[in-house]
Amino acid sequence: MAGLGWQQWSTGDTVSAANFQGFLQDQIIQVYASTTARDTANPSPSHGQWAFVTADDTLYYRSSSAWVATSLAADITGITTAANSALAGGATSGDVTLTVDVNNATVATATAADYVLIADTDDSNATRKALISDITALAGDITEVTAGTAISGGGSSGAVTVNVDVNGASVVTGTSTDYILIEDVTDNTTKKCLASDIASDPIPLILALS
Repeated sequence: MAGLGWQQWSTGDTVSAANFQGFLQDQIIQVYASTTARDTANPSPSHGQWAFVTADDTLYYRSSSAWVATSLAADITGITTAANSALAGGATSGDVTLTVDVNNATVATATAADYVLIADTDDSNATRKALISDITALAGDITEVTAGTAISGGGSSGAVTVNVDVNGASVVTGTSTDYILIEDVTDNTTKKCLASDIASDPIPLILALS
């Protein structure tokens, strides 16, 4: 029989032999000088019983058909963050905190086959590892911006800037059906319009009189 748990007793209650055994005997921590003395005194222990043996200062609990020794103290005496471990923190007592410390790591030249740690937003920001090549692929596949006709600037890395370069365009004799670029003051956007539209638009003439 295993221990019977908890019983709220009242004055005058009759305690049967079974209740005394299940509520009291089977649920106390028995103390013995040795495991031999324990097994002799209690040859048929119940599942869940406890016994302390003074010979080896060990607390045992009964699991099915065997006594199992427990440890009365934790065996971790300290947590230390080693050099180049990419961790910071640690202690020898109390509540211990560990944090990632990038500066506590050696420097390496990254390759496409190396891994980096990421917070996976598709999995509640769980910490995962990802190939550097996967991350760089997410940045886009443009490898270079080359300035073409009437454009200046460009580059193959970093933040690239391009500008309109009128001097980079070839010279042509304009006609009324050609287009030219303008800044549309109605919405400040760049648009094209026929040269004939500009030529037909009246331009005010200002005379300086002396």
